[in-house]
Amino acid sequence: QVLLVESGGGLVQAGDSLRLSCAGRTNGIYIMGWFRQAPGKEREFVAAMTWSAGTTDYADSVKGRFTISRDNPKNMLYLLLNSLKPEDTAVYYCAAARNPNWGIRHVAALYNYWGQGTQVTVSS
Repeated sequence: QVLLVESGGGLVQAGDSLRLSCAGRTNGIYIMGWFRQAPGKEREFVAAMTWSAGTTDYADSVKGRFTISRDNPKNMLYLLLNSLKPEDTAVYYCAAARNPNWGIRHVAALYNYWGQGTQVTVSS
């Protein structure tokens, strides 16, 4: 069983930055991802990283503004959110996948474990 716990969300103004953290055991995990869900919308892919090699991928909407990173010894995953916009407002979720196929990284349903989410609210 993998338990994921996110932290770091909050209320910020447009243009500000936040760093989200995700703590959890990662034995048997190949891919870690961040997703977000805004009110009335479906959960969407934000960023992903392979746990061992550190390969990354980002949604077009956040590319150049958000950075995913990890600290393997501490079993920590991070998401640095820069230049935040009101449309970034959502609950952000950390997720982990046992599937080693990098091709699944965008598909929320193929992740095995999820955190409880952390709210990010960006005011204009």
